[in-house]
Amino acid sequence: MVETTLLIHPQALPNFHDYNDFFEPIDRLLHTLDLQGVIQIAGFHPNYQFAGTSPNAVENYTNRSPYPMLHLLREDSITAVAGDPERLLDIPRRNVEVLKRLGRQEILARLKAVAEGSGTAAP
Repeated sequence: MVETTLLIHPQALPNFHDYNDFFEPIDRLLHTLDLQGVIQIAGFHPNYQFAGTSPNAVENYTNRSPYPMLHLLREDSITAVAGDPERLLDIPRRNVEVLKRLGRQEILARLKAVAEGSGTAAP
C-alpha cells in the first residue's frame, strides 16, 4: 500500500494564485471519489504564501519548494505515526516557530547552499 506520494510539476502552475485556485477542483474530486478523510493533500510552491502574511514572511517557507508540487498522504498513516491526532495539529505551528527562530536570512542562506550544491538557482 502506498502511504505517501509527491506529484512534482516543474512546468505547471508557476503562478501561485493559479496553483492555489487548483485546490478547489481537487477538493471537489476528493469529495466525488469519497476520499475526504482518506487522503490529505498538502501543497508546496516556490511562491507559497499563507493568507494574511507578507510574501517574505518566514512561515511561508514551510510550504515552499523548488517546483509546484502536491503531497498526497494517507490520513490513517499520519494518525498512526503521530499516535495522537491532537499532536498532528501542532506540527505546522512548530514548523513556523522553528523558521521564525532561524529568520529569513538564515533560511535563504541555507536554500542558496543547497541550490549551489545541486547546480540549480536558489529562490
